[in-house]
Amino acid sequence: MNAQPIQQADPESLPLQPTIFVIFGITGDLASRKLLPALLGLYVKKQLPKRFAVIGITRRTFTREEFRESIRSHMHVRPGQFKEEDIKHFLDHFSYEQGMFDDSVLYTNLAKSIKSVDDRWGQCSNKLFHLSVPPTLYEGILTNVAGSSLNIPCADGSGWTRILIEKPFGNDTKTAQSLDKLLGKLFDEEQIFRIDHYLAKESLQNILAFRFANAMFEPLWHRQYIDKVHIKLFEKVTVEGRGQFYDGVGALKDVGQNHILAMLALIAMDEPKSFDVNAIRRERARALDRLVPISARTLPKFVTKGQYEGYNREPGIPADSDTETYFRIEARIKSPRWKNVPFYLESGKAFAEAKTEIDVYFKSSSCKPGNAKAFHGDDPKCIEKQNVLTFRIQPDEGIKVRFFVKTPGYSLATEPKMLKFRYADTLAHPDALGDYERLIHDAFIGDQSLFASTDEIMASWRYVTPILEKWEELPLKIYKKGVNEIE
Repeated sequence: MNAQPIQQADPESLPLQPTIFVIFGITGDLASRKLLPALLGLYVKKQLPKRFAVIGITRRTFTREEFRESIRSHMHVRPGQFKEEDIKHFLDHFSYEQGMFDDSVLYTNLAKSIKSVDDRWGQCSNKLFHLSVPPTLYEGILTNVAGSSLNIPCADGSGWTRILIEKPFGNDTKTAQSLDKLLGKLFDEEQIFRIDHYLAKESLQNILAFRFANAMFEPLWHRQYIDKVHIKLFEKVTVEGRGQFYDGVGALKDVGQNHILAMLALIAMDEPKSFDVNAIRRERARALDRLVPISARTLPKFVTKGQYEGYNREPGIPADSDTETYFRIEARIKSPRWKNVPFYLESGKAFAEAKTEIDVYFKSSSCKPGNAKAFHGDDPKCIEKQNVLTFRIQPDEGIKVRFFVKTPGYSLATEPKMLKFRYADTLAHPDALGDYERLIHDAFIGDQSLFASTDEIMASWRYVTPILEKWEELPLKIYKKGVNEIE
C-alpha cells in the first residue's frame, strides 16, 4: 500500500487571530440542538480562539440579557454536561442583531457591529457566517451579505471570511446548479463549506482509515471478493411535528441524496493518490459520478418507496399525501472494481430500531457462481456462510467482522463468531470531537475534507433527480409502524 494513515488536523493549528462567528437563525432549532452546544463544547475544550464573538441574527427583539437567557434556555445540553460558570462565560461573548433576513438595513447594521468588534480588538478579524435557516432563505441572505461587502476578507490579509451552508443544497439538479452558480459568483470556493454532518462522524471518517491503513482489507475491496453492500439508515421516530416541512421533502431528498450517498462514496471510492483535501473529495465525487442512472423503464425493478401507516393523519399532512417515508434502491456502479456488485440503499421512518450501518458482504466459498440466487447473496443458506464487515455509524458506533471457526469436536463444521471494536471505548479521548464540533473546528482551520464539494453535490443530484422525476409513477407500499424490515 502506498497510502499513509490519514492524519487528523492538529488542534494547535487553530488560528490565534480573533474570530467573529455570525449565525443567521440563532434562535432556531438547528442552532439550539447542534450548533450552539458544539460551540460551547469547543469553548470548554479551549478549541476556540481566545478572542471570539458570536453575533446572532434573529427576527425577534430582546434586551441583551433576555437574548442570552433565551439562548441558555433553548440550548440543548444535558444537565451537568457543562459547568454553569463555563456556560455563563461562553454567553458573555454573545450579542445579536434584529431584523428580517431580506432587509438590507439588517446587513448595514451587522457590518457596523462587526466593525465595532474589530475596532475594539484593534485588528481586522476572521469572519465565519453560518446559515442556520431554511434553504429558501439562502439566496436572499447570500446576496445581502455580498451586497454589504461582508464576503470580502481583510484587505491586509490578517483575517479570512468563510461561509457554512447546511444541506439540502438545492431541490434537484437545476436548483443545485443555481445555488452553486450564486455561491461561485459571491465567494471563492475555498470560502465555501457545505455541511453534510454525516461526513464528520468519527465512525464514518474511520471507513477511510480502516480501508487504507490496514493492508489486509483493501486488496479484497473488489468485485472478485465482495458480493454486495447494504447501506441502511433507519429511524424509530415518525415525522414528529415536522409534517408540513417533511411532506414537501420526503425520505429520498431528506437523507438519500446526501447522507446515504455520502456513505456510498466512502465505501466505493478508489484509493486517493494522497490524503489532502482535494484528492479525497475528488475520489468521493468520482464514485458518485459512476453510479449507473436508473431509467423510467427499470425504476420498478430497482426502486421501492413506502409510507408508514397513519402518516397522512399526522398534523400538517394532507390526507391524500403520497410522500415517501421509506425507500430502497438497488444501485450499480460503472467501474471495473464494482461491476455487477449491487449497493442496496435503504432508509425509513417508524422502524422498530433506530440504526445507521453499512454491511459489506464477502462472497462465500460455499456459494458457487452456478447458482445465481446463492451467488448474489439472496439465498439464506448462502448469507449464513458469508463473512460480513459492518460499520455501525449510530448508535453504539463501531466495527465488527463476522468470521467462522471450527466447532469443538471431531467434525469440521464451522460456526460464526464476531470480532468487534466499539468507539465508546475511545470517544473519551480528550481530542475526541462531536460531528458539529469537528465541522466548526475544521472551518476555523480551513480544512474542507469533511465538507461536500460542488462535484459531489452535482453527481448525487444527477443520480437522484431522474428518479424523482418519475417518483409519482412508482407504487406506494404502506407498512406498519415498528417493523424491522420491509419485504
